[in-house]
Amino acid sequence: MTRRHFLFSTAALSLAALAPFGLGRGSANAAQGNFPVSRTEEEWRAMLSDLEYKVMREEGTERAFSSPLHDLKTPGTYVCRGCDQALYSSEHKFDSGTGWPSYWQAIDDAAVETKPDRSFFMVRTECHCSNCGSHLGHIFEDGPEPTGLRHCINGVSLVFREASA
Repeated sequence: MTRRHFLFSTAALSLAALAPFGLGRGSANAAQGNFPVSRTEEEWRAMLSDLEYKVMREEGTERAFSSPLHDLKTPGTYVCRGCDQALYSSEHKFDSGTGWPSYWQAIDDAAVETKPDRSFFMVRTECHCSNCGSHLGHIFEDGPEPTGLRHCINGVSLVFREASA
């Protein structure tokens, strides 16, 4: 583990520990705009658990190492929990050591939209589903080749679809 990964992991775990208490975030919401899939807040609340809603609609973060998708190695596709849009392939998944499912690219660049996130006294690149606006996670420039990117994604924002034999 590099010093950078150690420092990042320590900071991320500390911030994630505060997430259930609503600390560290402003009054953020899912991406704003017109999306092909839209629902009322009541509809979102009815279809999502409290944690899924907090992450996907209020831009929260799940606890590190809490997602069953983190260690999953089965071939398949990770789709958006909010709209079933295909987002990530198991072929692009890697173990970043950060505690969240990580991918070096999306299935299609158009499937993931980004915006600046200026919380926690830093600027990061936040990513959302382009089909429904749900918050997915963040993209960092410390991933493996060939892209050098790390899509650090909350597992609760995804549903895994196993590849058919």
